[in-house]
Amino acid sequence: MTERFTTTWRLPAACAALLVLGGAVGALAGSASSGIAVVAVAQTVVLLSLFRHKARPMLQSSATPHPEHDRLMTRTRRIASRLRDLRSAAGTLPDAVVLLDHGLHVRWFNHAAEDLLGLKAPRDRGRSIAELLRNSELAEWLGDGAREPLNDVTAPGHPNRHVTATLLPFGSRQRLLLARDTSHLTRLEQIRRDFVANVSHELRTPLTVIHGYLELLDPEDVPELAPVLDEMRAQSKRMGQIVEDLLTLSRLETQDHVAEEHVQMPPLLASLRKEAEALSQGRHTVSLDIATSYDLLGSPKDLHSAFSNLVSNAVRYTPTGGRIAIRWAEVEGGARFSVHDSGFGIPAAHIARLTERFYRVSSSRSRDSGGTGLGLSIVKHVLNLHQARLSIESEPGKGSTFACVFGSERLLDGTRLQEVAGLHP
Repeated sequence: MTERFTTTWRLPAACAALLVLGGAVGALAGSASSGIAVVAVAQTVVLLSLFRHKARPMLQSSATPHPEHDRLMTRTRRIASRLRDLRSAAGTLPDAVVLLDHGLHVRWFNHAAEDLLGLKAPRDRGRSIAELLRNSELAEWLGDGAREPLNDVTAPGHPNRHVTATLLPFGSRQRLLLARDTSHLTRLEQIRRDFVANVSHELRTPLTVIHGYLELLDPEDVPELAPVLDEMRAQSKRMGQIVEDLLTLSRLETQDHVAEEHVQMPPLLASLRKEAEALSQGRHTVSLDIATSYDLLGSPKDLHSAFSNLVSNAVRYTPTGGRIAIRWAEVEGGARFSVHDSGFGIPAAHIARLTERFYRVSSSRSRDSGGTGLGLSIVKHVLNLHQARLSIESEPGKGSTFACVFGSERLLDGTRLQEVAGLHP
């Protein structure tokens, strides 16, 4: 009965009824208020006893372990332990790790970030990363949106150290800044460049002497050695070209800008066509199409070297009777210099590696044609210095198209030429 009263509306009604009954009995006895008071005290005692009785099982049950509660607590402790392990592991990484919120404010960073980026805990937590890295290339990169990884830049506050940085999306509207110390790779790359440049320079003199003496020998004087002398001359000339290409590549790698000169395209393209015809010696059909009046802003010497490499490659790797088409045309957002040939074509698996030094699709074919394996590396570096890109399209048996795509900032027309020269239209 008591349980039913505690769980329904009948308990208040019963209390009220008892109070009325107590008042009526008290009235018959001569005092209604006394009857109500007695009933009220009795109800109070009964209710206190009832609630104490109900509370005791609740306290006892809470003290008894519940299986679901134990599993939840075990899982919570396990997750907390794993989070501590992950944080400890991230803290000991050799790469700098910085956790940023949606506004690029610092939330957390590891010990490497203190050493490599100059951050200090807990002072820098909550501050803007752009402010902390101000006056550095990293700050400019972050201000521009950090859409692409930043390679080989000076570490903030460490002029002798270089880093590579990446900004990744993380969690809900957060970012993860990763920075790696690449100082040792930069030093090794510089050693390699110095070695190549020095060796190439030292080889130039003895090769010139050897080639000079070979020219003095007349095959007609020693007919039986004529094939040997011809081969020695060809290989000496090829070695000399390799040395020159290595020196050119070494120079381009150490440059960070090019001369800003007016490069007139019509005479340059006409010169390229003559070079192709001279190298072909009538074995190919060479055509030239100038579809735009734009000229270029850049280094005439370097651009001629890059374009000439593409044209000479087309002649070397196109069988007799093939076609070579040189074209200069306007495209969306810029202009495009292209060389199309009807040669052997290149399998797709090789295209991504063509600009590597000495990479060859076919070693025997390259040597037979007199190539050095450095031409496309030179083209890539020249285009990088002109903020341009190399596009390669090829299909085995159907020929290849090598194109240099320049942005609008490198194009010159009449108005732009006057602006560059510092004149008013």
